[in-house]
Amino acid sequence: MEVIKTVREMQCFSESLRSRGKRIAFVPTMGYLHDGHLRLMEEGRRRSDCLVTSIYVNPTQFGPGEDLDRYPRDFERDEKLSREVGVDVIFYPSNSEMYPDNYQTYVNVETVTDNLCGLTRPGHFRGVATVCAKLFNIVKPHVTIFGRKDFQQLVVIKRMIADLNMDIEVVGMPTVREPDGLAMSSRNAYLQENERESALSLSRSFKLAESFYAQGERDAAVIIKAVKGFIEKHPGTRIDYVKICDVETMKDVTFLERKSVLALAVWVGVPRLIDNRVFGEDI
Repeated sequence: MEVIKTVREMQCFSESLRSRGKRIAFVPTMGYLHDGHLRLMEEGRRRSDCLVTSIYVNPTQFGPGEDLDRYPRDFERDEKLSREVGVDVIFYPSNSEMYPDNYQTYVNVETVTDNLCGLTRPGHFRGVATVCAKLFNIVKPHVTIFGRKDFQQLVVIKRMIADLNMDIEVVGMPTVREPDGLAMSSRNAYLQENERESALSLSRSFKLAESFYAQGERDAAVIIKAVKGFIEKHPGTRIDYVKICDVETMKDVTFLERKSVLALAVWVGVPRLIDNRVFGEDI
């Protein structure tokens, strides 16, 4: 396994592979890897001749007062896990490599970023889209793998790739969960032991929502009210949003006629956790 730190070296490496007809899979991460990341990498390994991952905590997707400085980092551990899962190359750039002096260009994906995290974290998806566009131009993958836990992010990336005619296949993988049901996230490291039960209110609320859905309830407001009430009963929780949205447009729905996603963002103590559930899929 190689660790590449410069844009030019990464581009040359990928161009060499492409010239020999090799297929490149790419899994972008911010590091502090967990089994969810590793599952994406395993899928990338299966779909390619060369598996590349990036480890880069992207400053442009963090807003003022968010956890950029304290975001968990452990490159030595990440390198070991990447090697074990079969990664061929880690792209590990510095901030100055990704955003050199006088940097001025950003990517805005509109409409699908107007709701959920795009509404409560202004500028977040501008940073996500920009760094992903840059990484795609640097790594030059044939296929990129994302997790569906960040459902809106996956929609944004798909929209950007389609709109900008990027020749990249996007694969969305199911959310990987801890044995107790908590969606895996690097930010779970912030949870105190006594906050775990409250954090589980997110995933457990989906069973409540599904029970309403299975009984024929299609009024989004009724389901949202029940989910909010359930989460708010748990100590230390503070809801950012509970919404039901169209899976393609990310717009709120009032009645569940088409495929819809229940999306949650909740602070549990310090960490802000997100999770989602697409109605009608198996739990």
